[in-house]
Amino acid sequence: MTGGGRGIGAAVAEALAARGAAVTVMGRTKATLDRSAEDLRQRYGVPALAVECDVSDEKAVTDAFATAAAAHGDAYVLVNNAGGGESAAFMDTDRELWDWTLAVNLTGTYLCTSRVLEAMLAAGAGRVVNIASTAALRGYRTMSAYCAAKHGVLGLTRALALETAGRGVTVNAVCPGYTDTDLAQAAVLNIATAKAIPKDQALAILLKSLPQGRLTTSAEVAAAVAWLCAPNSSAVNGIALPVAGGEV
Repeated sequence: MTGGGRGIGAAVAEALAARGAAVTVMGRTKATLDRSAEDLRQRYGVPALAVECDVSDEKAVTDAFATAAAAHGDAYVLVNNAGGGESAAFMDTDRELWDWTLAVNLTGTYLCTSRVLEAMLAAGAGRVVNIASTAALRGYRTMSAYCAAKHGVLGLTRALALETAGRGVTVNAVCPGYTDTDLAQAAVLNIATAKAIPKDQALAILLKSLPQGRLTTSAEVAAAVAWLCAPNSSAVNGIALPVAGGEV
């Protein structure tokens, strides 16, 4: 589980641990990861390992997955959750922001998947779940780099699903809408700044645009991921599953 220290990643790690999985949580903040792993061990009695990893750094990914394999053996499940995005109009999106957004969201997914796929195919069993976004399914103003990266994640998901079909491995994407995470809070702040209004009014504007009138919860996203990771989901392959209350 990449990006496993908080938000959706922490919720997914908990959902898998609750089902008895040995879990490795990866991310950039070791102290947060350590607390998460300890909590999983205490609450669910499963092996849980915290490994620091920047998914945009190939050596860091190689080292982190080697550490995880040494502790838990080859991975049966990989959840690519690490990602991030910053709001900027296209004309304000410089090369640094563009490269960073693709590196964290798309290249990171490629790097991490490349570390586990060979063993999954050899075992004839595996689940890869990529946390994309509704930004993989539609466009958002001032989020061109993020939308491009997440559309890329979905394209990778669909292509790899076809390559692995019939070999015991499934590759799927979960596409959360506005979820109770830092990214949603950033969206609220952007609205507040653009309209020069308080954050509570900005949140009300955002919620009004959502069919259910509320943010999706991390636990709701985690439930979808856990279902895709289950043994009886083996016929589900190459899908983009929105968890967005009807937004798309």
